[in-house]
Amino acid sequence: MEKQLEIECTHCGSDSLLLREAVYEGFAKAGEKLKCSSCGHMFESEEDVPFKVKAKVEIFDETDKSPRMEVFSEDEKGVLCRHCRHYVINPFTQWCHRHRKEVQATDSCSDFAAQEGVEKGEDETAI
Repeated sequence: MEKQLEIECTHCGSDSLLLREAVYEGFAKAGEKLKCSSCGHMFESEEDVPFKVKAKVEIFDETDKSPRMEVFSEDEKGVLCRHCRHYVINPFTQWCHRHRKEVQATDSCSDFAAQEGVEKGEDETAI
C-alpha cells in the first residue's frame, strides 16, 4: 500500500508534502519522524498528520460507454480450427490432423467437427 504524501499543514497553512525520515537506534530502524516539507513542523504521530482528502472525480458515466461490438456472428465463432476435434497443437506447430497440414487457430474449413464435450463456439480453456 502506498503511503499518502500530500498534506495541508496546520502550522504554516500551506499545501505541502509529508517528509518521512527514518530514526535509527544503532543499525536498526526504530521509527519515523513526520514533518512538513515547507516549514519543517514535526507531527507527533501518523494520526496527527492533516492529510489532504482526495475527492473522487467521475469524468465518465454509463452514457459515455461505447456499445458492445460483436465481431463474429454465432455461426462464425464455432467453426474456428481451435474448436475442431482435428486441431492439434504442440510447442512447434499447429496442425490439422484431418487435412494433414499446418493451420492457425483462427482458420476455418468446411470439414469442421466439434470437440467432444464442448459446445459449438465455447472455449474449452476458458476459466
